[in-house]
Amino acid sequence: MKKNLSAILWVAAMITMHGAWAQDKNSDVTDMQALKTAVASDKKALVASIMDLSAAEAKKFWPLYENYKRSVDASNRRRNEALETLVALNKPLSDPLARDLAKELIATEESELRARRTLQNGVMKALPPRKAARYLQLESKIRAVQDYDIAVAFPLVR
Repeated sequence: MKKNLSAILWVAAMITMHGAWAQDKNSDVTDMQALKTAVASDKKALVASIMDLSAAEAKKFWPLYENYKRSVDASNRRRNEALETLVALNKPLSDPLARDLAKELIATEESELRARRTLQNGVMKALPPRKAARYLQLESKIRAVQDYDIAVAFPLVR
């Protein structure tokens, strides 16, 4: 049942995304809600459909993608743990805890930035420049949607 639901969501996301792509011949993903839906459904399938990689390109690209995903997932877990601490308190933070939270949030951003730099360097070597730029732009858009969702979900420090 879960597999069927996932498949249905993926197909719906792809139909939505293809409608957006049909409007722009360059496959620009500008409908951020459709992008969010497609990523939630199956990010790797979305990336594969947008990138249209040759077998040789795919052999070089997918290991870079997986390494980046692991790094970003680890950074996201750290950030989420820090933000969940904020929410769990449900009261004003002490100054020392506020300092620790700020340090941890900056550390997770720095970790993610290092992962993006590594990704960019690898992708620019592995793919033709236009394909590499397309992927990096797509990752940036995906990250923007995710960052927006996080900003909405977590309150400001009191």
